[in-house]
Formats: sequence, C-alpha cells, structure tokens
Amino acid sequence: MVNYPDGRKATTNTKLTNYGKRGMSLEDDINTSNTYYLQIDKAVIYKKPTPVQVVTVDYKSRQTARITEAYYRTPSTTDYNGVYNGYPLDFEAKETHSATSFALRLIHPHQIAHLERVLRQKAIAFVLVRFTAHDETYYIPADKMIEMFHSGRKSIPYSWFLENGYLIPYKLHLPVDYLHIIDTVILKGE
Repeated sequence: MVNYPDGRKATTNTKLTNYGKRGMSLEDDINTSNTYYLQIDKAVIYKKPTPVQVVTVDYKSRQTARITEAYYRTPSTTDYNGVYNGYPLDFEAKETHSATSFALRLIHPHQIAHLERVLRQKAIAFVLVRFTAHDETYYIPADKMIEMFHSGRKSIPYSWFLENGYLIPYKLHLPVDYLHIIDTVILKGE
C-alpha cells in the first residue's frame, strides 16, 4: 500500500470502479508524441517519475517480489520536462471527463508554485488539458493557468479554454503536437 508523506494510510476504495488508468490516455498520447519527437531529433522530453520511498517488500522470490508499503517522499512537481531547440520545457498534463468545466482541484498548489519558479527562470511552461467529452486537448500557457488558479474560482468553464487556450489538432503519428503550438504561437508570437 502506498501511504502519504505524513504517514497517514491511504484509504482503499472498496467500490468496483477502477480509477487506476484515469488520465492515462492523455499521458499515453503525450508519451507517443515525445517518442516521435526524440526519434526525429526534434526535442528531448521525458515524463518525470514520482519519488516513492519503498518501506516493505514481500520478497518470497525474485519473480514474485511485491511492494506492500511505500510512501511518497515529496510531492511531485509537474509531469514532464525537457529541452526543445535550446529552450527548457516544463509542463503538466490533466484530463477531465466534464464537458462543461475543468476543476481547479486537479492542479495542486505545489505544482502551481513549481510552474511559477520555472517561469522565473525563463523556461517555456504550460499545462495540457484534455476534455475527453469533446475529444479535445488544449495548450494553456502557465501564466494563464496560474492566474486562474489564484482567482478564487473552483473551476474554469469550457468556454474559457475556447477563448484562451490553443487547440492541439490530433494527428495519428503525433497525437499531441504541442511543439507546433510552441513554434507558431509562443516562439513566433501571436
């Protein structure tokens, strides 16, 4: 069982609903895009692992070893970082099943603080948000997401994304081509 950094036990969901892969389709698409970028030598971007401290392992044999207790060492920062054309990149990926809004509770205060620090260092920082109900993924510059986070709102309406975000068109070999947005909007200006 994975526990919290302060030692609290993680509660077990006894319902049959499986939340284990929630949000993974966006991450899978980003990982596919990042692999493509790496293969064509366009960018080097990786998913950051979550720091976990293993405490107990059920080790009957090497083949059946199983972690039975672990703790998150520190809160994770953002999901991805790397470099593109000499620019450092840092970004978070979030997915929502709501058709009408994005709940700001999906982004944590330590992630916002990290994005603020990254922006002060002149990196390109952003959040990718997928609305699964619309099958759309938006590029949101970090400064706009930070502003909404600090606004006191509980959620951001879908219409805000239409007005303030950049829709990333889906391509089969490049499902989340966020570098296209960086090239055409961020680096060249609007």
